[in-house]
Amino acid sequence: MRAIWKGAVSFGLVTVPVRLYTATENHDLKFHQVRRPDGSRVRYKKVAEADGEEVPSCEIVKGYDTADGRTVIITDEELAALDSRSAKEISVEKFVPADQIDPLLLDRSYYLEPDKTAVKPYTLLREALATTDRMAVVTVSVRARLSMAVLRVREDVIVMQTMLWPDEVREPAFDEIPEPTQREVAMTDLLIESMVDDFEPNGYEDDYHAAVQALVERKLAGGEVQAAPAAKDGNDGEVVDLLAALQRSVDRAKAARGEQPDAQDAGAQGSGSDSESGSGDDAASARTSTRKSAKAATAKKAQAAKTPAKKAAAKRAPRKAG
Repeated sequence: MRAIWKGAVSFGLVTVPVRLYTATENHDLKFHQVRRPDGSRVRYKKVAEADGEEVPSCEIVKGYDTADGRTVIITDEELAALDSRSAKEISVEKFVPADQIDPLLLDRSYYLEPDKTAVKPYTLLREALATTDRMAVVTVSVRARLSMAVLRVREDVIVMQTMLWPDEVREPAFDEIPEPTQREVAMTDLLIESMVDDFEPNGYEDDYHAAVQALVERKLAGGEVQAAPAAKDGNDGEVVDLLAALQRSVDRAKAARGEQPDAQDAGAQGSGSDSESGSGDDAASARTSTRKSAKAATAKKAQAAKTPAKKAAAKRAPRKAG
């Protein structure tokens, strides 16, 4: 594991240098969105609402919306410069009985590892927490946010669990729930007693995860798999757009001269449309045809320019004597 934070636990005049490690990890299945016909990835760009322009990460900052609809821009540097408690200290405020901590308030879990020079005070704090069945209520800044947290012991290691602030816990807004009868309570107690056992977390399995994995394996075995097309380089799209613009320019020039686009030009224009829908061969044909049309138009213009020049030269040239 890699430490995500280094600091110290302080209580009274005792300071225990520690390293913080994330105690849990997410094993949820990760899907991404693709286009159904060919499996091409669907990605999202960060764009500005004002003009639809894509915004680079270096220009993105935090904004706070006021009640009257205005926006206050706040940078990371401004947040870092705010007056707050040290981000490198886990400050013990008090020790409380463990049963006073509502599990609903508990959020993320972290392991605390002592620095090599602080093993003794670390073990003393660990034993005090374990033998008194108490938790240490602390304040700590993790990821730039001051949080309440508790320290408790799990398998000879001190665990820090951050807590939600009280106003982050919603109150249940249900209709009045009727009270059960004494007979119903007695029957429920009997049922519960018949199901009492020790908790073994390894005895449970994520059946959804297993079912999805089995589905993937079946599809692979049956050949139901797509080779997603390679993502196009951003420059390719610009080339296709440029070629389409050139083709339209050639067509307009011919129309201005009273000419009709020949079959080759029409085919190139149609191929250009197909290329936008994803056909690589048609796109290549469109580029070839467009280049030919552009060359032909250039040659015609050059020939048209030469003809008046030749006539003028012929008028100026002296006639030879017979």
